[in-house]
Amino acid sequence: MSTRPGLLEGKTAIVTGAAEGIGEAIAHKFAYEGAAGVLLAGLPDDPLDQVASDIREQYPETQVATFATDVGTKENAEACVQAAVDAFGKLDVLINNAGVLPKLAELQEYPIEDFESLIHNNIYTAFHMTRAALPELQKTRGNIVSAGSEAGWNGSPQFAPYGPTKAYIHALMKGVAGEQGAYGVRANCVCPGPIDTSWTHKETGPMDADAEETVVMSTAFGRRGTTEEIANVYAFLASDQASYVTGALWLVDGATTIVHGMPGTDAPDAIRQPPEGRLSLRFQRASDPTSVPA
Repeated sequence: MSTRPGLLEGKTAIVTGAAEGIGEAIAHKFAYEGAAGVLLAGLPDDPLDQVASDIREQYPETQVATFATDVGTKENAEACVQAAVDAFGKLDVLINNAGVLPKLAELQEYPIEDFESLIHNNIYTAFHMTRAALPELQKTRGNIVSAGSEAGWNGSPQFAPYGPTKAYIHALMKGVAGEQGAYGVRANCVCPGPIDTSWTHKETGPMDADAEETVVMSTAFGRRGTTEEIANVYAFLASDQASYVTGALWLVDGATTIVHGMPGTDAPDAIRQPPEGRLSLRFQRASDPTSVPA
């Protein structure tokens, strides 16, 4: 008899951006919670096969498939959804996690190519995947959980191009929630603050030392959240326990959106320590998968 918690027992899901950071944690969390099948979607150079192998080894009861193609087009998004249905027989949950943060800069200096990358990877992927998945989710009375951000709530210096892409996701999920309720489909957002991924470390992401300190110490706890802490919220929202939750924007940001200044500097060391996780993750901070030991 399985001893797994079973919050998502029998559910099947697509997780986009599944090869590192929050996406990897979501995929592991879904398997940990008893998902019947998880399709890991990402780009061709992403370590999807390694993540899939890890999940199969740790959670052999969960079927795992991969889809290594840009899902920011109609054709590829439809193919991704069909791949999940072919693999698992149905689709219960879509996780729109794919996204990028290529650069921080004042708007007059922001490269056009980086802005276009934001639009494609943050907006097009969510739109096309949501559109493609809805017919299948209507059959199962399933749900969508998308990656919003505290940056989509508040305008922030040097985040001016990025924040609006997340505000779009917030509005998209609210709109979908309103119109798809008649089909039994729910739609929600998880809105993280600074999380312990490659994005928030100066060595691997777009932030310099000052920005890194500011985003971390602007939380009430004086620390980054962990990818597992974010995945926990995704799992709840995707589960039947959240059956009356739709159109919601769930802030998981350590109070970043409500505090002023840098209150984290006052948090004692014991409070700054992240909780011990249960998931075994390899790519939490991976910006270059080849640099991560097996």
